[in-house]
Amino acid sequence: MKIIDMRSDTVTLPTEEMRSVMASAKVGDDVYGEDPTVNELQDISARMLGKEAGLFIPSGTMGNLIATLVHCQRGDEVIMGDLGHTFLFEAGGISALGGIFPHTLKNQPDGTIHLDDMKKAIRPDDVHHPISRLVILENTHNRCGGVVLSREYMTNAADFAHEKGLFLHIDGARIFNAAATSGVPAKDLVQSADSVTFCLSKGLCAPVGSVLVGSQAFILRAKRIRKMLGGGMRQVGVLAAAGIIAVNKMTNRLTEDHRRAAILAEGLAKIPGITFEMGMPQTNMVFAFLSPEVAKNTADVSRGLSERGLKVGVVGHRSFRLVTHYWIGDEDIETAIQIFSDTLK
Repeated sequence: MKIIDMRSDTVTLPTEEMRSVMASAKVGDDVYGEDPTVNELQDISARMLGKEAGLFIPSGTMGNLIATLVHCQRGDEVIMGDLGHTFLFEAGGISALGGIFPHTLKNQPDGTIHLDDMKKAIRPDDVHHPISRLVILENTHNRCGGVVLSREYMTNAADFAHEKGLFLHIDGARIFNAAATSGVPAKDLVQSADSVTFCLSKGLCAPVGSVLVGSQAFILRAKRIRKMLGGGMRQVGVLAAAGIIAVNKMTNRLTEDHRRAAILAEGLAKIPGITFEMGMPQTNMVFAFLSPEVAKNTADVSRGLSERGLKVGVVGHRSFRLVTHYWIGDEDIETAIQIFSDTLK
């Protein structure tokens, strides 16, 4: 039985082209800055996002942590969304390892944080308070449904942060999905940000890794912190080679994933018992909900789906997340819709 895995785009496997270039990659010691393939990936990534320099890192979580540690001192405060990945899914690293306090604000359904809420959250210059130092935004926003934050909002948020003396970091794990939906280059979405991290190992299909970009001075400090966290890798060009394919080629096909996500959502919407409380997908994430008349909970339904060959993410007592990616084809979408229909009968 073929397994259709839509739990996440993190389950993607490297393409045959990636495997080929990995096998023949030129390598050196990256901690010494001598791996030519890593250097090429970092340069390409920085240019694509309109920044001065880049740093290849093992994961997006480490990238967000490094960025926060560069921008903040112990005891400082970071303003972020209450549904943001850094707050929900990064093991409290900024606090445990950096002594940095998260100040969470309500994420709106479109993934944004109201600028008025940010303004109210900034601490006064008083010895009783931590210092507000950084704003973190997420684009696309995972837990808000894979939604896209607009270029206008991103620019306004950056202008606001800088006016108030704060830095802005973008958790852009899927920033190229946001760019594909927006119809603008990714660098236009993050033009005013002080730092950005994006993942190679999600919809871009590389086996591992993320890239952190920013100014030359920022990346110089980030490289030291990467080493401190144990992220200094050596002959890692074998991985960076796949990353080059990811940014040069895989970023150009993400609209295919978005198209299939839309077809999947349209098909699921026709099944009695399935609703879309967060709206229809904007990118490659489909959040489907069980309506009240369905007696089964998501654990029961997920088990039934898995027995029929479909893996989905369970994100709540009544909700699922299904993510389309390179290894999900048109036939898989049709099969997934039928499996859902059969399971809920």
